[in-house]
Amino acid sequence: MTALHEEPDPPVDDLALRFRAGDDVALREAYDRYGRAVFHLATSMLANRADAEDVTQATFVAAWLGRDTFDPAKGSLVGWLLGIGRRKVIDRMRASARETRVVETVRQLPEPARAEPDPDRVVDRLVIADELARLPDDQRRMLELAFYDDLTHQQIATVTGVPLGTVKSHIRRGMASLKRRWEVDGAAPGPRPAGLSGAR
Repeated sequence: MTALHEEPDPPVDDLALRFRAGDDVALREAYDRYGRAVFHLATSMLANRADAEDVTQATFVAAWLGRDTFDPAKGSLVGWLLGIGRRKVIDRMRASARETRVVETVRQLPEPARAEPDPDRVVDRLVIADELARLPDDQRRMLELAFYDDLTHQQIATVTGVPLGTVKSHIRRGMASLKRRWEVDGAAPGPRPAGLSGAR
């Protein structure tokens, strides 16, 4: 009877083990060994070389920060890095698409009428800017687009890629916070500045 010989499991790559363990030298070795593969992937999917370089760097940063999720026994280090690279490329493509939408939206906006600056309006804008700086980032960003850029809710949703309902919610909460501050602090006596009519 012929004895059956089991094939031994392939040895786990020493570099992969050291990378997962947080060895700084292993990070440099991994970049030297696999950086070109990640960069080739990025350049094959992105037209802009600078974007491909950014994606390559972002891939290794993300891999290093998330090295605890890498299991050398389940796959190779280069395969794992390329998987992260693909996701970073997709993120970059989506960001480029958003930037293109922003440019197109801005191009479609009417040219602002030229006029001498109104001192009261300048003061109002300074007061509003100070109050906006105190708001959470999401609310501030939406109100800035509405107040300074005079965009509608739908335009803000298009520019930022945020769902329309979320845009409306951020603006509503931000406006409520500003109103409370004006009433408590007396920051903006008199009627609400006309510039806020952009929040619609």
